[in-house]
Amino acid sequence: MRGETGSGAGARRGATIGALGIALLLGVTGTAIAVPPPPPNPSDSEINSSKADANAKAGDVGRLTNQLAQAESKLAQLNDDVELKMEEANKARVDAETAQDEAAQADREAQSARTESDAAQATIDKARADLDKFAAASFQQGSTIGSVSAYLTANSPKELLGRAQMLDAVGGSRLNALDTMKRAQTEKSNKDATARKKQEIAQERKRAAEAAKHEADNAQSAAQHAQDTQAAQNDKLEADKTNVEKQLFEAQQKVSGLQGQRQRYEDWKAQKAREDEERARQAALAASRPSPSQGGGGRPSSRPVQSAPAGASVEAAVQRALSQLGLPYAWGGGNTSGPTRGIRDGGVADRYGDYNKIGFDCSGLMIYAFAGVRALPHYSGYQYNAGRKVPLSQMRRGDMLFWGGSARGIHHVAMYLGNGQMVEAPQSGLRVRVAPVRYGGIMPYAARMIG
Repeated sequence: MRGETGSGAGARRGATIGALGIALLLGVTGTAIAVPPPPPNPSDSEINSSKADANAKAGDVGRLTNQLAQAESKLAQLNDDVELKMEEANKARVDAETAQDEAAQADREAQSARTESDAAQATIDKARADLDKFAAASFQQGSTIGSVSAYLTANSPKELLGRAQMLDAVGGSRLNALDTMKRAQTEKSNKDATARKKQEIAQERKRAAEAAKHEADNAQSAAQHAQDTQAAQNDKLEADKTNVEKQLFEAQQKVSGLQGQRQRYEDWKAQKAREDEERARQAALAASRPSPSQGGGGRPSSRPVQSAPAGASVEAAVQRALSQLGLPYAWGGGNTSGPTRGIRDGGVADRYGDYNKIGFDCSGLMIYAFAGVRALPHYSGYQYNAGRKVPLSQMRRGDMLFWGGSARGIHHVAMYLGNGQMVEAPQSGLRVRVAPVRYGGIMPYAARMIG
């Protein structure tokens, strides 16, 4: 036996293997062997029930998604209202400061008018003193100004001439003093009235500006409260939607599990049929070939391996984006390796604490999704020009959608999933999610990165 080589030994080994193969297929008694037990085969009612449950959960998700979209639209309006009220409050503050300056200027002018009024009063007092002095002098001369008796009681022509000269002097001076006093009184009255009017107007403006500032501050506070209330409602809707989405995922997993069981059962049936067919063929071959050296058990044909689908790279991008569902929005977050910490913007993002969150913003999510395809800049406006433009009517799964306008510029990007759905990192305070495509403000073209 040890020295036996060549075709004799090979033929003997072939005969042994062939006999063993036939024995395994047909059994030692020549009958078919017992096949392995079939895998579980769920009933149609179980599958249909699980599908109905999944459809119900999908309906709940759709309902909550619509509610959330409406709530987000309302929140966006409230955000705009808050910004408007903030600007109105700024205007009221500027007006109040201006009115305060005007009131201060009016006070300074009133003080100046009072100083001038005091000077005018001094002029009046001097004119009155001069008048009194002239009247006293006239009295000492034994006449009253303008009195005829001053002429009639003169004792001599010389005295008469002196009295006439004195009366002329007194009369002229008195008239000048009276005119000066009247002018000074008039100027004083005008300056006092002007000062009072300016003060009244300035104080009225100051009161009106302070009242407007108070109202603007109250309006801003009310708008902020409404925004915070709506944001809390949005958070609750988002939590409810996340919970139902989890239930939907579990229901879909159940459907997939039952369908997988059914498919495995069908595969088992097909494999069993092929095995039965192969047994019959092998039995026929064994019967037609009496010499065991001519071959033995053939093998069942193997199933062909399916190639990867043509859209595998698109699906890879889609799955990368979907793998980040539930992560928080973080302004400035995300790169080719995954989520990163957000950055400060000095505004809304800071208020939501994005700089303390690990997550994505809208363009950061696209950078991660297409990391294996092309490096994208971290700005949605540049990403709009990164791919091939296709009309929205021709958009397909994996295309990037954009929102904006010529006046404001592009401000958001998301990935289209098909069936009117998209995946996005929406805005501060929310999370990466699947949502219906919003057509308000959408750009007319999608950007196709692949294909």
